[in-house]
Amino acid sequence: MTKKKRSGFLKTLLTVAIVLAMLVYIYLKFFTASVHLKDKNYTYIFIDREDTFEDVLRDINAEKIIENEETFDWLAKKMELDQNIHPGRYRIINGMTMRQIINLLKYNKQEKVKLTFNSQIHDLNEFIEYTDDKLDLTDSEIEDLLEDEKKLNEYFGLDPDNSFAMIIPGVIEVSWAISPEEFMVILKDRYQKFWGPQRVGQSQKLGFSPAEITTIASIVQSESSIESEQEKIAGVYINRLKMNMPLQADPTLKFANKNYSALRVLDVDKEINSPYNTYRRKGLPPGPICLVSQQAIDATLNFSKHNFIYFCAKPKLNGFSDYSRTYTEHLKYARAYQKALDKIGISR
Repeated sequence: MTKKKRSGFLKTLLTVAIVLAMLVYIYLKFFTASVHLKDKNYTYIFIDREDTFEDVLRDINAEKIIENEETFDWLAKKMELDQNIHPGRYRIINGMTMRQIINLLKYNKQEKVKLTFNSQIHDLNEFIEYTDDKLDLTDSEIEDLLEDEKKLNEYFGLDPDNSFAMIIPGVIEVSWAISPEEFMVILKDRYQKFWGPQRVGQSQKLGFSPAEITTIASIVQSESSIESEQEKIAGVYINRLKMNMPLQADPTLKFANKNYSALRVLDVDKEINSPYNTYRRKGLPPGPICLVSQQAIDATLNFSKHNFIYFCAKPKLNGFSDYSRTYTEHLKYARAYQKALDKIGISR
């Protein structure tokens, strides 16, 4: 090989070596694991509704998710992440590469938040606290939703006093960064799907609005979880309403006094000055006293027609009740029930 050819070969070899070195460098920089979390398999990045690209970079750096901030910044701009910021919650898994993180954020592959609305939420304040804790909504934004008379009436046929009825129990998945308007629409769609023409027609035929049926059902549900009992108990309360007789429903006193876990209602509880005290005020309370299940609402819509106006839990404490037409008969059942509570030491 001539000296000239040898020189050309060496230059070519050097060029190939440089290219290979650059490829290795790029591979190591951009295609190998960039996330090395300590003592955990994943973490989250939360992008607020108002966050900018710079805010996202700052959060990623603050969480120490990647090792080379400058490289990530450069690659993110090359991949146009700065033009594709989507609010939400994103799961960053240990071992991810920079490209995987950027694609996760750029293409809005966020992890939704599960909201579980059930009997553990007793009132609007607890609903506000729960939602505020789970989502990027503030308590004031949620309060504004619940006090928006125009939308409450338009979407649900409700008002601020009975807005608790708009929440249909169950599990829903939403973006962590959902806006107040989007959240309201989701609640509206669930409510209108549940209160379709059939249930609305049933309630109107009975002479009640869906909101009133929900309120009655909330009391019924608080009395028993057994469907057949709920139908009979609903019949008792509807009989009382027709007679213009006070409901005298113990669960409303627990709600008024915030004694949700109380197993026994005392005479002192009946003294509270509250629109939910159905011992002192006739008619229905302003709104439901719990989140109401489909079963309780359907049991109320299909209540048992009978002549009973009193009922009392059986001494066996098995979820069933004794029903009576006269107060004298009711007192006999009440004494037996109170004696059973005394026997097992339930004083509250």
